[in-house]
Amino acid sequence: MSTISIIVIAFVIGYFFIAIESVTKINKAAIAILMCVVCWTLLALGHSDMLGIALPQGWELGEAIEKNLGEAGTTLFFLMGAMTIVEIVDQHGGFNWVRGALASKTKRSLLWKIAFMTAILSAVLDNLTTSIVMIMILRKLVADKTDRIWFASLVIIAANAGGAFSPIGDVTTIMLWNGKMITALGVISEIIIPSFVAFIVPAFVLQMHLKGELVVPEDKREAEISYITKVERKLIFILGVGGLCSVPVFHSVTELPPFMGILLVLAILWTVTEIIYRRKEEHDPMAKRVSRLLTRIDMSTIMFFLGILMAVATLSEVGVLRALGEWLDQNIGNHYLVTGAIGILSSIVDNVPLVAGAMKMYVIGAPGTDFGVDGLFWQLLAYCAGVGGSMLIIGSAAGVVVMGLEKITFGWYMKNVTWIAFVGYIAGIACYWLENYVRALF
Repeated sequence: MSTISIIVIAFVIGYFFIAIESVTKINKAAIAILMCVVCWTLLALGHSDMLGIALPQGWELGEAIEKNLGEAGTTLFFLMGAMTIVEIVDQHGGFNWVRGALASKTKRSLLWKIAFMTAILSAVLDNLTTSIVMIMILRKLVADKTDRIWFASLVIIAANAGGAFSPIGDVTTIMLWNGKMITALGVISEIIIPSFVAFIVPAFVLQMHLKGELVVPEDKREAEISYITKVERKLIFILGVGGLCSVPVFHSVTELPPFMGILLVLAILWTVTEIIYRRKEEHDPMAKRVSRLLTRIDMSTIMFFLGILMAVATLSEVGVLRALGEWLDQNIGNHYLVTGAIGILSSIVDNVPLVAGAMKMYVIGAPGTDFGVDGLFWQLLAYCAGVGGSMLIIGSAAGVVVMGLEKITFGWYMKNVTWIAFVGYIAGIACYWLENYVRALF
């Protein structure tokens, strides 16, 4: 048996144990890290036999690990920075006004407000940051844990759908935009309706599980932070949320990775809060300081993300993902089916290497063709890779972070939400096909 086959088998076994976490009671982060180390160890032991076949001549193990760790690190530091910023704003009552703005008497009314706000914020920020913000808001609005899990599931679907029609809403759309496969105007104008359909259809289904009056949790935060003035609270909110909104602009202007923008916002917010607390020592505010809030970051989620990204990287290094993409193109051919299949695969493995593989498999074609700039293939790839990740809870960054924050199990999501997300996914593709059909008529 070849080394590549053994690596794939190790990945599948690890993925299986992640899927049955609720049965084994073994933390998914432990399995993901073990899977990562095993896959890279197998590659280290067998890579000399693969040079010239699966790996190019001159391939170096150390360079491959550093490259992939660097790519994973940009996502992880972005995640940690965003989580810390949102935690700071939340701990200082910054989201209290949102609670008032989204106040609803019924669960269904709240569901639709949450759905549209999540999608719009995801297009402006990104699906990862938006998911963190919306979960914090949901904790202020929904007392019942069971109900909140249903709301959280819609947050995943809406966040991924919202990120798909924006050039800065998802890592994959940023990649396609930077690669000049799509333009900002093109992807927004042609993917926005399919993306909205992709979360509106699931919202109609999910509202069947949410009936009756809404029970709002008691808010004890005001008493805890009474020594923070309204002006200071607004300042922290503006710096935190406004800073998150400015990260895409920072990325576009400086061309630095988005995590650098996140760290800049965190540093400014940290400095400002230190200045504020310097004058409030009599209130013993250490619990609210950033140095203490950093300990509240869910490191198990971070480690899980690291394990998954680095394990998938081994499949990318040995050419499995590219070979899979080529097989799809040769045996299926139809670009709706090919991109649709890539979207389904993106719910199983990370969509970033899948899109990267697709970008390397094909070149930009002549204008007006499927592979031209803003062509059918590239636009569908942006939609499918983004929205398809909603079908499994570990299929997207939004899903992973919500999974960690709300402790949703893989099995529960797969049993109750996967088919709903799939229906929305297919409805969006059908909507895109209809758009092109009508455009061709006129």
